[in-house]
Amino acid sequence: MIESIRFDARGLVPAIVQDAATRSVLMLAYMDREAVDATLRSREVHFHSRSRDRLWRKGETSGNVLHLVDLRLDCDSDALLVEVHPAGPACHTGNATCFGPLNDKSLVRFLSELAALLRQRRRDLPEGSFSAELFTGGAPAIAAKLVEEANETAVALRGEGRDRTLSELTDLLYVMLVLATHLDLRPDEIRASLEEKRRQAAARREPASPP
Repeated sequence: MIESIRFDARGLVPAIVQDAATRSVLMLAYMDREAVDATLRSREVHFHSRSRDRLWRKGETSGNVLHLVDLRLDCDSDALLVEVHPAGPACHTGNATCFGPLNDKSLVRFLSELAALLRQRRRDLPEGSFSAELFTGGAPAIAAKLVEEANETAVALRGEGRDRTLSELTDLLYVMLVLATHLDLRPDEIRASLEEKRRQAAARREPASPP
């Protein structure tokens, strides 16, 4: 892919960064060949800092890294679309984007941010993190927690009321995200699986063809 990029006279190409979950445009920066290679290799987005004239990993000081989902060229091969899961605000001002405050409190954005945080927990395994304990325990620990939370959700649904059921449901959703992170599942894979199940369900509802 790197060989197809049309870098400018300075060896740079503009990179438009987009949240893979919400489709919000987060920032514009520049990459050189080294930044593209580092991004693809590490799956964390790197840029070329024009002010410092060096390779720059986004979030190297703030911790607000950008986890790469996909990297695509435009039709002229002289601009990049970088789809990411952001682990925190993309802008140094603290805003979610470099284009001003984003008043987005949607479930999709929250889940995107949580997914990014879980990838950090799996990578760094910080002491005292319950998520890190699950990742360290691997499939057996995650499976046991999944069964536990599913059972508690079912019990709550049978007789503990709406609020309690909601609390257990969100615990279950969290463990499901841990599982998705453990398996390195991408959002497009999950969507494709759901779409296939919907297609199969629709096919079952269709009347049989006449003989």
